Amino acid sequence: MAIRLSDHFTYRKLLRFSIPSILMMIFTSIYGVVDGYFVSNFVGKSPFAAVNLIIPFFIILGAAGSMLGVGGSALVAKTLGEGDRDRANRLFSLFVYATAASGVVLGGIGYLILRPVAALLGAEGALLEDCVLYGRWILPATPAFLLQYEFQSFFVTAEKPKLGLAVTVAAGVVNMALDAVLVGVCSLGLPGAAVATSLSVFVGGLAPRVYFARPNAGLLRLGRTRWDTRAMGRACANGSSEFVSNISMSLVSMLYNYQLVRLAGEDGVAAYGVLMYVNMIFLSAFLGFSTGTAPVTAFHFGARHTEELKSLLGKSIRIIGVFSLVMFAAGELLARPLSDLFVGYDPALRALTLRGFSIFSVSFLAAGIPIYGSSFFTALNNGLISAAISFLRTVVFNAAAVLLLPLVWGIDGVWFSAVVTEAVAAGLTVFFWLKERTRYHY
Repeated sequence: MAIRLSDHFTYRKLLRFSIPSILMMIFTSIYGVVDGYFVSNFVGKSPFAAVNLIIPFFIILGAAGSMLGVGGSALVAKTLGEGDRDRANRLFSLFVYATAASGVVLGGIGYLILRPVAALLGAEGALLEDCVLYGRWILPATPAFLLQYEFQSFFVTAEKPKLGLAVTVAAGVVNMALDAVLVGVCSLGLPGAAVATSLSVFVGGLAPRVYFARPNAGLLRLGRTRWDTRAMGRACANGSSEFVSNISMSLVSMLYNYQLVRLAGEDGVAAYGVLMYVNMIFLSAFLGFSTGTAPVTAFHFGARHTEELKSLLGKSIRIIGVFSLVMFAAGELLARPLSDLFVGYDPALRALTLRGFSIFSVSFLAAGIPIYGSSFFTALNNGLISAAISFLRTVVFNAAAVLLLPLVWGIDGVWFSAVVTEAVAAGLTVFFWLKERTRYHY
């Protein structure tokens, strides 16, 4: 039987509804990891470092899709909860068209400033040229990249999370197959890896556009719309936490890379790249659960089902707690084999990566709370608190930690930065939950 947003959610039903989103996020991260594996093992350590150095810039460009996807889906789900399906479809169409247009503009800007941005990040010589080469093959796919981010949220709101997973798997298979052929077999190097990623993004971003434009069994369909300044403003405010999170995480990643270049050179950037691949996969479980449950929360908020809100929050916190313990244990157990997989060809780099793993994995114990908490307040259409959690977690706490802790512990201070950041952000999230409980009656 299909699960509806209006249902009462038990633990079993909550997991069944959110698992496609969890798998979707994890799979998206895994095919990004495959890119890194092929570049590192078939192209070399320096190109691998270049990809990791410039990737945060692309994520910043993709933040608009994440903002309108998460913020817009919260508003659309709330509108569905209020019983106005026609308006929900008009809003959905508006957000999709606005995202596509934004992608064209941002892709053009990114192409123009790619080289100075790479130089600003510390790239020079061959490293700078590799950053520019990879970026120029990726940037034309920016509109599809933004739409892929956005549709991940709207598939859940349309009560079609399994279809969203299927599209993501298809895009991932295209990326991995092309990586194997273009990089592994044809030896096309960085351009081959970039083309593989770009073509997979077109699958993930444009196939949903075709699905939603046709009659379908979901709650949403693309059609005619009109400009709505107030709705766009509310969607941007609702999704500001995800916008801030994407941009700030990318900026802080640049700061991490800067510190690591200073403390350990190219090896430091490569080691951090491996940790970030694993971090993306593990945090994707939290992000997927948050994405999968946010439309449910928004629907019941719009319908004023306060008892269901209370039930959803309590169950979600317990599920996040179990996920956290499993991820910490997995991080410690998988540290050695993952280090061998990516950088086993270089003993010094392998040792540096393994040391980073042993410290960094502790951050998984606390990371799920602020990630879910920010999404929860977005679903309640409280973009201010959601953005505050994201901004303080990803910018203020993280930047302060990565600037200060290396002064005491050297390169270990870089790895400890994530642990301190997530612990403080989890405490802040609990504070906001307690402060707002009488306002939302959860």
